[in-house]
Amino acid sequence: MRINDDLTIPVIIQASELPWVASPAAGVDRRMLFRIGEEVARATSIVRYAPSSAFPRHTHGGGEEIVVLEGVFQDEHGDYPAGSYFRNPPGTSHVPASAEGCTIFVRLWQFREGDDQQIVRRPAQGGSASGAIELFDDGYENVRLKTLPAGAAITIENRRGLEGLVLDGDLTIGDRNLTAQGWIRLPPGDALRAVAGPRGAKLWVKDAPLMHPDVLQIPS
Repeated sequence: MRINDDLTIPVIIQASELPWVASPAAGVDRRMLFRIGEEVARATSIVRYAPSSAFPRHTHGGGEEIVVLEGVFQDEHGDYPAGSYFRNPPGTSHVPASAEGCTIFVRLWQFREGDDQQIVRRPAQGGSASGAIELFDDGYENVRLKTLPAGAAITIENRRGLEGLVLDGDLTIGDRNLTAQGWIRLPPGDALRAVAGPRGAKLWVKDAPLMHPDVLQIPS
């Protein structure tokens, strides 16, 4: 399966308009944004857990990066309410579930060789003068939250590759208007130029190569 696999093409998608696709686990459905592979795949998805659903224990051979969008995501290590961000590096394992139901944004098999930091960030409080909260930076990737007031214009330069997700509010990019679950992926050289709507906007932003040259390889 290949979905939006040409990384040289800008992609802007209102993911909330995509159909849900069932996963192998009952009650767990996905909206597929990027995918190369079948069930084990390089993938970026919106994943919905119905109340009392769970996914069987599994090991993240290629790492997992998650933002909790709605509800409370859970595993044997704790509860992660909406706004939580975490990175499970290659080799970690867990049993993901949700007692009340939740929706998460997930990136799989996109870690590079040597990226072994496990990060857990509960919902951030406050912010900086620039409206940005840094979640992760290892010199190869910078991940942050960006909050824009109503009507604010933003330009984010893009030397390595840029990916973003609208978490709340609305954002206009050219003639496209994005609301929650609006996904943006831009190849290097394409700056993100956008204007927040009347409710402002909150964004998750990743400044990093869209595919690391030393990305971990999926076993054949």
